[in-house]
Amino acid sequence: MTYELLLKAAETFGTPLYLYNSEKIEEKYNKLTTSFDSSTRFFYAAKALTNINIIKILHQLRAGLDCVSINEVLLGIKAGFTPTNILYTPNCVDFKEIEEAVALGVHLNIDNISFLEQFGNKYGSTYPVFIRINPHIFAGGNYKISTGHIDSKFGISIHQLRHIERIIKSTGLNVEGLHMHTGSEIKDPDVFLQGLEIMFEMSEHFPNIRFIDMGSGFKVPYADDDMETDVAELGKKVFLARDNFEKSTGKKIEIWFEPGKYVVSESGYFLVKSNVIKQTTATVFVGVNSGFNHLIRPMFYDSYHKIVNISNSDGPERIYTVVGNICETDTFAWDRKLNEVKEGDILAFYNAGAYGFEMSSNFNSRLKPAEVLYHNGEFHLIRKREVFEDLLKNQIEIT
Repeated sequence: MTYELLLKAAETFGTPLYLYNSEKIEEKYNKLTTSFDSSTRFFYAAKALTNINIIKILHQLRAGLDCVSINEVLLGIKAGFTPTNILYTPNCVDFKEIEEAVALGVHLNIDNISFLEQFGNKYGSTYPVFIRINPHIFAGGNYKISTGHIDSKFGISIHQLRHIERIIKSTGLNVEGLHMHTGSEIKDPDVFLQGLEIMFEMSEHFPNIRFIDMGSGFKVPYADDDMETDVAELGKKVFLARDNFEKSTGKKIEIWFEPGKYVVSESGYFLVKSNVIKQTTATVFVGVNSGFNHLIRPMFYDSYHKIVNISNSDGPERIYTVVGNICETDTFAWDRKLNEVKEGDILAFYNAGAYGFEMSSNFNSRLKPAEVLYHNGEFHLIRKREVFEDLLKNQIEIT
């Protein structure tokens, strides 16, 4: 989006503000679907950004929906998804959520031996399930987003296959799919192929299997010189691997992926205002009207977000450290080159569509920002800015 449009959004709706571009979402999703053959399906990982308007866009693009809570499932159904186009992958939830998912009729993914046995004893072969496998592959751009290694809480270890087989034998459990997710920000497409080979091997133990879900983790470029997962190359390799498997086994398998960040990250901008320029003996700080209560990724994952002073994009470059207004060390960027910043200027954080608003909080009793969608050439307010009364509405004062 142009600086003029970003400034217009900030002027119209105020800051801090999350702004999304629907054209970019469509572009990224279409890039996936044209890179893979028709036997590969994509389920948008709702946890990246759950605003119902974003979920509706993905529904219109004919994506499936990957959910990690029962409320995400309910949002998906409200947005128009049929249960058969929703996969529910919970982790460490109450078994009642599993029962709710069954009542709703969605695809269900179970990631621990305990629940697999409970589910088999209750439902037998009447309700098919996916099993989430931990392949013991370390992958991802940060340890906190690597989910397939041996110490991860996610999935059932590949070495516990005999436990799974005993449960199937004793309960009649019907396994329709296998699932894995090794992590996020995966640069090397061959990591997915390594996982796929493991899944093909595992599938030989499940006669009713129809689906293999590879999760996602496609790399998104955050810095100007950053790389992106080559999905076209991956699409070709997945096709060849599946084709070889089907020819050698006679089984037909549908491959699923669950892109979240890849689809929405680059569509999003986070707009903030410079409150104060504070010079110390060592550093020049830009203090903005936000903090990690709105965008926690730089503090939580040490992640990089490109920042542009859109109020003075042609000004001379200076070195600044960009910080927030929270009573903690909430540093967005250390010693970053920015066009000269003055108090009142608007700064734009790029790649803020995924895990930005979604991970926001009311820390320090600060209010959450509004969300705006730029769609068909117009701005649409899709979430109102919080007001102080929102902080009080569910609190009960003792009188």
